[in-house]
Amino acid sequence: MNGDVSTATEDQTESRTSQNGEILTVMEVARFLRVPKSTVYKLARAGELPASKIGKHWRFLRRDIHEWMHSRSGLTKDL
Repeated sequence: MNGDVSTATEDQTESRTSQNGEILTVMEVARFLRVPKSTVYKLARAGELPASKIGKHWRFLRRDIHEWMHSRSGLTKDL
């Protein structure tokens, strides 16, 4: 019984995390921004696109990419 409540709470927490803190790959960011992967790599290396390098792999938080887009385009609504 307690396991069911615990699992439901974990699922809700995971759902919130996946919406705002979802970790994206270069391919996912390129698809999201509709640009080539090379552009994502270039922007990440230059520090223009918010990213973290883990080993040799770049990773991006969905909310950071949304905020970056909003700050560049002046958009006020979610994409």
